[in-house]
Amino acid sequence: MIITVKPRLSAILKEREITQMQLSEMSGVPQGSISRFDRNDRHVDAHVFALAKALDVKVEDLFQVTYDS
Repeated sequence: MIITVKPRLSAILKEREITQMQLSEMSGVPQGSISRFDRNDRHVDAHVFALAKALDVKVEDLFQVTYDS
């Protein structure tokens, strides 16, 4: 089984009409870190929790998970 995990932050921000800069101000996470997370480049665990809290979502909601066999 192959598990693929991708951030879905862009979709959440678009739905809520929030920019990465606004989310940065809301969460205290640097905009550059938000951008890297959104590109699935890298992330800091504490930042993921801060983003989820600022957006009032569960951490799992920040990701799209697919299972392929």
